[in-house]
Amino acid sequence: MKRIHLNGFKIAGVGHTAIGLWRHPDNQAWRYKTLEYWIETAKTLEAGKFDSLFMADFSGIADVYGGNADAAFREAIHLPLNDPMLAISAMAAATSHLGFGLTVATTYEQPYSFARRMTTLDHLTNGRIGWNIVTSAVGSAARNLGYDHQVPHDERYAMADEFMDVVYKLWEGSWQDDAVVMDRERNVFIEPRKVHALQHEGKYYRVLDAFMCEPSPQRTPALFQAGASDKGKAFAARHAEAVFLVNPNVPGLRRTVDEIRQLTAQAGRDPRAVKIMAGISVIVAPTDKEAQEKAADQMRFISLTGTLARQASLMQLDFSKMDLDRPLEYIETDGIRSAMERFTRNDPERTWTPRQVAETMSRSAGGITIIGSPATVADQMEELLERADLDGFNINDHMPLRTLPDFVELVVPELQQRGRVWRAYEGSTLRESITGQPGPRLDARHYGAGFRKP
Repeated sequence: MKRIHLNGFKIAGVGHTAIGLWRHPDNQAWRYKTLEYWIETAKTLEAGKFDSLFMADFSGIADVYGGNADAAFREAIHLPLNDPMLAISAMAAATSHLGFGLTVATTYEQPYSFARRMTTLDHLTNGRIGWNIVTSAVGSAARNLGYDHQVPHDERYAMADEFMDVVYKLWEGSWQDDAVVMDRERNVFIEPRKVHALQHEGKYYRVLDAFMCEPSPQRTPALFQAGASDKGKAFAARHAEAVFLVNPNVPGLRRTVDEIRQLTAQAGRDPRAVKIMAGISVIVAPTDKEAQEKAADQMRFISLTGTLARQASLMQLDFSKMDLDRPLEYIETDGIRSAMERFTRNDPERTWTPRQVAETMSRSAGGITIIGSPATVADQMEELLERADLDGFNINDHMPLRTLPDFVELVVPELQQRGRVWRAYEGSTLRESITGQPGPRLDARHYGAGFRKP
């Protein structure tokens, strides 16, 4: 029986997948500034045998709706937002097996310094670090990080391809496995002949010297990817070990899964080497009736205007200037193309208005919402797993310190009883948890493994 992979899905801030829900009296998102909040979250997920805490992040402010950032500040849309990387060490110290997936955009990083930070975290967590590779579609990020304007969509992926080559050279090729000898008699800590300079001079990046860090347990962190555009799917087929998809339409979700598996095979990899997770929202209570009441209570606080402002930033499309009840048509922007395609091209038999987009996004952040008792939730998760050929789920944490504890307390035991969620962790690294492969290093057929030194 296929195991269900579970990841918690959060940001290091307040408003994420359910805009407006911060107002609910039981919502504790405001505690995001404290280590206690993150440690409690990590311990909860480890108790539920989750593979990882998957941290979304944004490089800029949502300022498309109305032509300014007023809605983002007023309604806490991805604001305030801290750097998700800095709480990882504290959470790792409080846990033993839980992995941590960090979202970092290649467009606004330098590969050398980024690789060093990730290797450091992989050392400090004993191999429990993953990287969600994105290119960033937020226009304000460009203005604040050294660019005159947003980098076009396809060029962002061209930059990402070269970025990946550089970090693979750093992580996989710069140091041989036996470079560190710690020979006290000879006064040699590192064998210089076993450390190699990159001499990389490309279109976007220039990195000439050797890496500063010795190899960490995984060398390359476990690799996640979340893009579902044509470019994103091809990128995932080459690089990703796990893919995160969001789609409210099950047939559309299945088509994307099938395309990624086919592209993965064309890239010379096992099509099942990429684990595919769908983002879902879960509202669970002891009975179906109580769960529906809980859902209705939470929906009272959701803001449709705030949801439109969030979606405007992701799609780079100002909904404030549009008729909310007129069918939405595909418009090519430099935003997240899969977010646009989800509501314009994914289901040929369905048209969406901006209002319907907002209503769907407000309930499930664009994915599927499951409401019910533990048995009902488990039934629907199993059905979705099979219908869409998924490997697992990212569980939206729309009510911090309530949503995930409820899921762990009520749903996980039901899934464990059905043999869908493991009762004990296997392996010691995030890569082993996600892929199920023996050993902490990239699979030999992975593109990045080609950068290893003999």
